[in-house]
Amino acid sequence: MTERLIVILDVGKTLAKLSLWTAAGEQLAKRTRTNERREQNGCLVLDAEGIEHWLGEVLAEFAGMGDIGAIYPVGHGAAVAIIRDGALAAAPLDYEQPLPPDFLSSYRSECDPFPDTGSPPLPDGLNLGAQLFWLRQRQPELFERATLLPWPQYWAWRLCGVAASEFTSLGCHTDLWRPHERRFSDLAIRHGWAGAFAPLRSAREVLGNLSPEWTARTGLAHDVAIYCGIHDSNAALVAARGFTPFETSEATVLSTGTWFVAMRTPAQTPSSDQSDTLALPAGRDCLLNVDVDGNPVPSARFMGGREIEILTGADARTIDIRPDQPALLQAAPRLVSERTFITPSFARGCGPFPQQPGEWIPCHPAAPIDRRAVAALYTALVADTALSLIGARERLLIEGRFAEGDLFVRALKTLRPDMAVFVSHAENDVSFGALRLINPALRPSAELIEAAPLECDLLAYRAAWLRTICTAGETAS
Repeated sequence: MTERLIVILDVGKTLAKLSLWTAAGEQLAKRTRTNERREQNGCLVLDAEGIEHWLGEVLAEFAGMGDIGAIYPVGHGAAVAIIRDGALAAAPLDYEQPLPPDFLSSYRSECDPFPDTGSPPLPDGLNLGAQLFWLRQRQPELFERATLLPWPQYWAWRLCGVAASEFTSLGCHTDLWRPHERRFSDLAIRHGWAGAFAPLRSAREVLGNLSPEWTARTGLAHDVAIYCGIHDSNAALVAARGFTPFETSEATVLSTGTWFVAMRTPAQTPSSDQSDTLALPAGRDCLLNVDVDGNPVPSARFMGGREIEILTGADARTIDIRPDQPALLQAAPRLVSERTFITPSFARGCGPFPQQPGEWIPCHPAAPIDRRAVAALYTALVADTALSLIGARERLLIEGRFAEGDLFVRALKTLRPDMAVFVSHAENDVSFGALRLINPALRPSAELIEAAPLECDLLAYRAAWLRTICTAGETAS
């Protein structure tokens, strides 16, 4: 295996990515596909068929680049495939499928208490249990003789025919898992979903070899090992733990993309006190994720990438463009002194301020560079709040797309003067985490870079921002 190549399939919410690696961690090729949702039986679903067609084409291309020995699938959370009689009976719902408020109220009355699951009530279909509850009301026949597969494990099953479930996907705001007890929730047991999920396997396990269908389809060898797979944010956590300061010490990783997910790992020592993982606020998008070994991980999220798109314009230059960082940094002190800021939230129902409508204060800046600078400062303020909610301390690693945004990174360092804030400009953290599950001895090739603070008073700026949010909240109530 050490000399054969490895393929990482990363099916995110916005993009699907397929990358080809050496066992030593060198990326040889990468292909991406924009994901589109489609309608099926009146529901918005993920485009499993389109992704599969693309997957077959790219795997056939990669087969001509060398001897491939393994495929490792990674996928976003809040997605479950229903399979029956060896075929996909229902593609996973898109988690942004609107669900009726009266239905959600009824569903939530049946959920286990938040301290037991670490799964907060979230909008639309972001709680996987809500998707299953809704689908069973609409199409009860779907669940007859059905097997439920989390999204990463669906792709593993599709490639090798072995059905499995795995901790990290079951434990990401599903309402279906009790992390401290390492078992399915009472809700999942009562409705029969616990028994319908495929058997639990480790993210490190090989489920089987590539099926004859896929060997014929791609030209890959029959002995290609198909791994169980992992939830994407947890793959980023595995990658971060490859850095020595983040391996066993108290640390937090902030993964940035469509979602900004902060995951805090308390020091891994025999005497570590894990009791603080219980004290999370349920109504501010805090949750317990579950790491690759099944341990609860205090986490907080907000839809940072989506909000940045809304604030800067989906087709505009955003806050992470490298050549623009000097101009953004130059604009920041003036905007801070003028108290120009953005209040949350532009992705309603998500983040630490889920119910408040976002607003530009005092007004929407005319200059594009000013709008982008304020958006970067806003993102840092929300990230700082999320980090405080999970008790983040000592050291922070910012990874993913927005680690390239100097103003965002340095603003966050300024807001958290007692933390060492690092970035890694390795652009494949999720994929690298998957590689480390195959070869734990791998270490990142990119160096950690410690962020320097800004030379402006962001603490007073944050205080004014928080006062404005409190006033808006009081007015709304």
